[in-house]
Amino acid sequence: MKTIVVCSGGLDSVSLAHRIAAEQELLGLISFDYGQRHRKELDFAAACAARLGVFHEIIDMRGIGSRLTGSALTDDLDVPDGHYAEETMRVTVVPNRNAIMLSVAFGVAAARGADAVAIAVHGGDHFIYPDCRPGFIDAFQAMQDHALDGYASVRLLAPYVHGSKADIVTDGARHGTPVAETWSCYKGGALHCGRCGTCVERREAFHLAGIEDPTEYEDPDFWKAATEGFTAEETR
Repeated sequence: MKTIVVCSGGLDSVSLAHRIAAEQELLGLISFDYGQRHRKELDFAAACAARLGVFHEIIDMRGIGSRLTGSALTDDLDVPDGHYAEETMRVTVVPNRNAIMLSVAFGVAAARGADAVAIAVHGGDHFIYPDCRPGFIDAFQAMQDHALDGYASVRLLAPYVHGSKADIVTDGARHGTPVAETWSCYKGGALHCGRCGTCVERREAFHLAGIEDPTEYEDPDFWKAATEGFTAEETR
């Protein structure tokens, strides 16, 4: 199955790219510049594509992203510290982001003759992000079946949608993903901050998977207090 992966350059999407490359025919990676606080992660997506020997396209969505206001990922708002399952993390929602990105990715896939588009949404995203939930994935596929009817048949692959971040770490290790060559932190400093929701989730995932985390964090121990009182099931 010829597949295009939506790749941000983070742990999840880079692990997915390596999985697809191992199990199917990876055509290439698509990334999106939607005016996020930093573009650092896109460099890691480009490095992943080069490593896997496939094309990498960055779609410029800054004109659209500038109108999706109110998120700490696009506006001049503080990125909150703590666990993803805290209400404060809702400020990191970019409205309709995955729906917009996937619509573009499906158009590119149809134009290039791809059979599938893969996205690395996972169970840990469900609490905060509505466009990462199984219902959205199913509904988006149904919509695309109508949108491309008679022109192309493109499947939406979301192999992690019912799994956890720890499952992704385990899967990444299975497929030889160089996890040190991925970027998760929302703050975009020289090192992962270790305090924002995605850093806490990343650090916790390695712990739960029982795999050593090679990531350098500015605050490597903050995750312990941030995850206290939360369980993997409560955040899915």
